[in-house]
Amino acid sequence: MKTLKDRIKAQIETAGPMSIADYMALCLFDPDEGYYTTREPFGAEGDFTTAPEISQMFGELCAVWLYTAWKESSAPKTPVVAEIGPGRGTLMKDMLRTWAKIDPAFRKQMRLFMIEASPRLSDVQRRTLGLPEGEVAWIADLDALPEGPLFIVGNELFDAIPIRQYVKVGNAWRERVIGLDAEERLAFMAGAGSADPALLPPGANNAPEGAIVELAPARNALMARIAERIGRQGGAGLFIDYGYASPAPGDTLQAMRGHAYQNVLKEPGKADLTAHVDFSALAGAAKERGLTAELMSQGDFLIGLGLLERAGRLGAGRNATEQQAIRNDVERLAGPDQMGTLFKVLAVTPSTVAVPSICLSALT
Repeated sequence: MKTLKDRIKAQIETAGPMSIADYMALCLFDPDEGYYTTREPFGAEGDFTTAPEISQMFGELCAVWLYTAWKESSAPKTPVVAEIGPGRGTLMKDMLRTWAKIDPAFRKQMRLFMIEASPRLSDVQRRTLGLPEGEVAWIADLDALPEGPLFIVGNELFDAIPIRQYVKVGNAWRERVIGLDAEERLAFMAGAGSADPALLPPGANNAPEGAIVELAPARNALMARIAERIGRQGGAGLFIDYGYASPAPGDTLQAMRGHAYQNVLKEPGKADLTAHVDFSALAGAAKERGLTAELMSQGDFLIGLGLLERAGRLGAGRNATEQQAIRNDVERLAGPDQMGTLFKVLAVTPSTVAVPSICLSALT
């Protein structure tokens, strides 16, 4: 049986070099050997650990933000609440518990959806949530959501959406593609396609030979669809990922396996492929559709919502070892040398809705 790597090589031999976007899509979503369709990526036994897996506090604070956005939107009846790219379902499980605690009526009236394209991950999420039939629905695409104000969250969603790369060759920017070298191995090379100069980041003209820029039209298109929906029907969106506030030349494509980096081309389908998110592009897509887009670091977001206060309450009455573990979780989530600075939070709302930073007086 041919492996995914064999099939990629055969496709290149037949059709020529493939874009990095196509390569990422095959590695992550191939029905038979794609990373997200066949592997368990999350947690200590997987290949990486996401914020919801570190501490319940992350999900609690996201829940408080979305709940506050709903209240500031005049508390519409039967809101549509969704998570897109829900991983193992840990974030939603923590949010549901939080909503049931601070406002049971809100929890009961929401129409809950998990937007997940992977049947395997959908099964994992069902087991994590353990909800009765009918309390939550799984859908594969945003367009399957019912009408109504949408309150949506996505954690580490955009980094896995395929990107395109361009490499500077002389005075031109050529698309960076994947082909076969003289020994029939997968290799990066400059292709025939070129980048639209209007889409290049500042400083691109002065970049040295061999510099790389990344563009992510698929990411921007998804944000545009979400923003259009919120702008038309109301709601709010909260998106957390790692990336940069302003674009600049640089290669951020990476492969992660067993909590360690490996060669992007080494084992297609067996490692997670991601690239840093250009938050200025996502914010621009939201603003173009009339929304307010507020960008902040994950550390500022969590601390502003009461992370330290919540940690103190969780630690009250615990032994010294448990209290230290909670402090370690706070540092991982919000510390500038860990997730606090690299990870960003993009909050999008209609211009008439303002979600203030609040403390967790409702959570004890």
